[in-house]
Amino acid sequence: MKTTETPSNYDGLEEMSVRDLLVNINNEDSTVPKAVMRAMPQIEALVPEIVKQLKKGGRLFYIGAGTSGRLGVLDASEIPPTFGMAHGVVIGIIAGGDGAIRKAVEFAEDDTEQAWKDMSEHQINHKDVVIGLAASGSTPYVIGGVSKAKEQGLITGCITCNRNSDLARAVTFPIEVVVGPEFVTGSTRMKSGTAQKLVLNMISTASMIQLGRVKGNKMVDMQLSNNKLVDRGARMLMEELCIGREEAEDLLKKHGSVRQVIEYIRNNARD
Repeated sequence: MKTTETPSNYDGLEEMSVRDLLVNINNEDSTVPKAVMRAMPQIEALVPEIVKQLKKGGRLFYIGAGTSGRLGVLDASEIPPTFGMAHGVVIGIIAGGDGAIRKAVEFAEDDTEQAWKDMSEHQINHKDVVIGLAASGSTPYVIGGVSKAKEQGLITGCITCNRNSDLARAVTFPIEVVVGPEFVTGSTRMKSGTAQKLVLNMISTASMIQLGRVKGNKMVDMQLSNNKLVDRGARMLMEELCIGREEAEDLLKKHGSVRQVIEYIRNNARD
């Protein structure tokens, strides 16, 4: 039996008080970072490969179904506003199409050919990287997609929560985060989903930092798409350049990003 399908460590859930439910769920969740740490060598092996391909002009694809697919779409969608990376560099694809983000599409995950068709709509090529997301490690849509990608010479990886899965065997860089049984038996939206989210955060954030999208600890390329982010950008400039808020906001409005302001100021200083 897959680890993700093994019986919960708890029983009689419906008889527990709200307090006990919350405490016990939290107790289970607290084991997830330890499982991620055990998978650190696998994560560390994949990130440099992603960075290398992105520097060549390649892209990063996440493919998944259900919760796993939604997590991939979420991570991909956050890259442009957080790091100022162009849309389409990190791409999340979910079985069943974008409508499946909100509403499950029955049997969409069972088609072994569809993932490659979905990626082909983005003119996928040998410079790209494909990461398959499946807690079970057995989703046909994902296995079919990474298998075809590997066959075509692409770098492939996966994030799964079972050891020795078909998915892990199908890729070059498997990441296996074995979190154990779920609080609600088989509900991989819980610990498994949390583990996948943590690993996705690590992969994309580390890759963007390696690509120079962070300065010190600041998101200097973030898109200034709301007042909160404009305020954050202004505070970064006030700290970095020792200027007042009004001047910082004017510079941001003129140049569009924290990085562009800093580069403009430094270039002028050299002149």
